[in-house]
Order: sequence, then C-alpha cells, then structure tokens
Amino acid sequence: MRKSPKKTVITSLIIVKLLVIIYLISPGLKGFGETLPDEPVPEAPPSNIAYRLPDEVSFAGERVPLEYFDTRESLDREILISAYRHSSTILIIKRANRYFPVIEKILEKNGVPDDLKYLVAAESEFSNAVSPRGAAGFWQIMPATGKEAGMEITTITDERYHLEKSTQFACDYLLKSYERYGSWALAAASYNGGRAAIDEQIRIQKENNYYDLLLTEETARYVFRAIAYKLVISDPAQYGFDIREEEYYPPLNYYEVRVTAAIDDFADFAKNHGTNYKLLKFFNPWLRRPSFTPRPGKEYLIKIPVEGERMTGQREEDF
Repeated sequence: MRKSPKKTVITSLIIVKLLVIIYLISPGLKGFGETLPDEPVPEAPPSNIAYRLPDEVSFAGERVPLEYFDTRESLDREILISAYRHSSTILIIKRANRYFPVIEKILEKNGVPDDLKYLVAAESEFSNAVSPRGAAGFWQIMPATGKEAGMEITTITDERYHLEKSTQFACDYLLKSYERYGSWALAAASYNGGRAAIDEQIRIQKENNYYDLLLTEETARYVFRAIAYKLVISDPAQYGFDIREEEYYPPLNYYEVRVTAAIDDFADFAKNHGTNYKLLKFFNPWLRRPSFTPRPGKEYLIKIPVEGERMTGQREEDF
C-alpha cells in the first residue's frame, strides 16, 4: 500500500533528527558514515602558580637577604608580576637577546657589574620610551641631567636615544653613586630616585643598606624589579616562558659611516647606502629629523644596516 506524503515527511524528519543526535554524541564522526581518528584534546591551561624563589639570590655580587620577610615578599611580588605580564615579559626576554651584547661590553669596559644591565628592563623594557616627566631612551635620562653630563640633546639629535652613549652615561652615574654608597643596590636605587633623595632617607633613617631603607614606592620596587628580570631572563622556562631559540630577536648587524657634513635628506642618504629611511631611523633613533646639521668640528657615526649577512665586526666608511 502506498504511504501518504504526510507520513513520509514525518518519517524523514525523524531519521534526520536521529542522525543529528548520533553526530553530536559521536566525536569520531565528522560526517554521515565518515569516521575520523579522535582529535587531540587541547591541554588545559596550567593552574596559576606561585613561582618559588631561589634559596639564594645575589645582585651585582651583593647578597639579597631573602631571610627577611619584607625582602622576600618584595621580590616575590616582582617575580609574580613579571611571570604573569605574559606579552610584555616575553618581549623583554626577546629584546634582551638583541641589546645585551652591546650593553654588556660597555659595562665591562667601565668596571660596572654585569647585573646592572637588568636596570634597562626595569627602566624602559628595551624601548625608546618617553616618561611623563620627559625622561627618554633605554636608560630614561632626563634632558637636564643628560646635558649636564655632556650629551647632545637638541631637536636635531638626542643622544639619550643613542644606546652606546646612554649606556656610558649610566655607567658614569652608577660608578659615582657606588663611590658614595659602597653598594651597587643603593647605586641602582639612586639611578631611579636620585642621590639627593637617597641621601635624605639615609640621614633620616640612619640606615645605609638598600634592603633596610623605607623609600618611595617606585624606588623601593626598582631594584627588586631588576632582580626579578635577572631571574626571569636568565631562566625563562623556570617561570613559565617557552621561547624557542629562533624566536629571540637577533643582534643588529650594521656598519658605520663617519659624518662631519650636513645631510639634506635622510631618505636620499639611506638609498645611497642601500637601505631606506625607516631602517636608518630604527638603527639610529638619536637622529630626530629628516635632515641633519652637525655641530662644527664634531664627528658622528651613523649605523647602516647590513642585510643578508651576519657581521662579525664593524667597518667604517668616510663620508
């Protein structure tokens, strides 16, 4: 006997619903009759971890007294902030690989402990940032302070953005502070808060140990932040960062052109040296204008990027 159209439609709908139900409850089925292997289940994100501090920590050759609860908790705070500021800390770790080789050589040349390089991470996160107060560059140098130290700071050139010269400035400042305090931790604190502020607190509190002084919030955290970056950058995996070797930013390869005359157009200058305006300014952020007028009798070295090869040294060309 022939089925009625109504019964046929109802039967069809029931079959379709059954097939949909089977599909939904059977993860191995992608289509009707097509069996696929089980897809890997994504790993659940790790639980929040309170990373353990090392039993012993030193900074610039000086022992950090972790047996004091306030010292331990101050460092713990900065470790946790660094470990859970994921994107920012990953960028800091990657950038450190690029810029540390330059900074390390200058610190070593000046007899400044290698650990002081981590101040750059605390100061600027390896970026040419400008603070609300006007401090600029990797080492966050104030205009008046830089000029007092002999840096050229104008609308045309600003040596606070010059990595080598600003690092030399930092070395000179830190060495003078160390001569005054006999402590690299206090020297580092003075770089952040100023010597006058540190002197005042030493006088008021009758203490001359960074870890025993009550300082402003920023300066009180400053050295601990640098120590935290030391721990995280030195051993990223220990603090939850999985960064492959090829993901670190490589050092910049360049040669230097000696300049004593004016440059009317940096775009043309860049093209004449096989690069472009954007890269020229990236390698030389201290050049602040599209053109350049040097000071009479002063020589400048402009970095020219090298593409397609890894340089083992630098060469100079006369211009």
